[in-house]
Amino acid sequence: MILFSAKISQRHQERLKKDYPDLEIIFAEGAEDTYKYIEEADVLVTYGSELEEEMVERAEKLKWMMLLSAGVDKMPYEAVKKKGIPVTNARGIHKIQMSEYAISMLLQTYRGAKQLTKSEQEHHWDRSVKMQEMTARTLLIAGTGAIGQEVARLAKAFQMKTIGVSRSGRAREHFDETYENSRLEELLPDVDAVVSVLPSTKETQYFYTEKHFRLLPDHAVFLNMGRGDAVKEEDLLKAVRNEEIAHAVLDVFEEEPLPEDHPFWEEERVTITPHLAGLSPHYTTRALEIFEKNLQVYLDGIDDFINLVDLDRGY
Repeated sequence: MILFSAKISQRHQERLKKDYPDLEIIFAEGAEDTYKYIEEADVLVTYGSELEEEMVERAEKLKWMMLLSAGVDKMPYEAVKKKGIPVTNARGIHKIQMSEYAISMLLQTYRGAKQLTKSEQEHHWDRSVKMQEMTARTLLIAGTGAIGQEVARLAKAFQMKTIGVSRSGRAREHFDETYENSRLEELLPDVDAVVSVLPSTKETQYFYTEKHFRLLPDHAVFLNMGRGDAVKEEDLLKAVRNEEIAHAVLDVFEEEPLPEDHPFWEEERVTITPHLAGLSPHYTTRALEIFEKNLQVYLDGIDDFINLVDLDRGY
């Protein structure tokens, strides 16, 4: 039995049933339904965040779990790890929308979009807004996977120098230079913008420190669309208020939704978006394409899953 605890549209449900008539596919309507079927499920398709530890513990027959998301930090991680079953994810399907988000938000920052929008709302003709160019600047991207590579590719349209940092420091397409994470401090004084697409792992928690923001030029832009716990919010707020950096663009936060009384909301030089960089009308279609490739691997009895998650590393 294949159990979907992840909610997908009726259109996708009907198409899967039509394409796999010999398979028993159950689409749970909620937690109660998931509990009802989880003990008999051989395959679980989930977003992770809707799972509860007890659900995982009850899944005695589970042979494979497919996450229709890239991050594994929202699921009951230890319970899943204890099961010792293969977990695959939808890594790679976010690269188009998230790279577009990064470039668009950098452009908005450099072209003063936030101030211009405010002036428009106030019916104020203000030509004093400082216009800047993104072209030929130096961009550092933390995380050189599929998303980071696509950000770097698009940045090349603006003749930007692209520097990547990652755990391995391995050379990646569209990057002029790549380094290990440990080299970050020596790189920061020469970059104009940082785009963070780091996942949430033990290694990346509070990856950025007060010192990193002090090392950046005071005209630098910091954009985080990976995970909110990559930086302590008080450190970032301090860097903005002390004008150690020029602007922060934040799509992810330590606590979500961001509380209404959080000081970020009041900062002119902080742009906030509600964790939507990865949203796309094509998201589910792309995620299911990966699921179906792995479903064929599973049905063929081949141990060759794509996007297999290393649960020791967390990605």
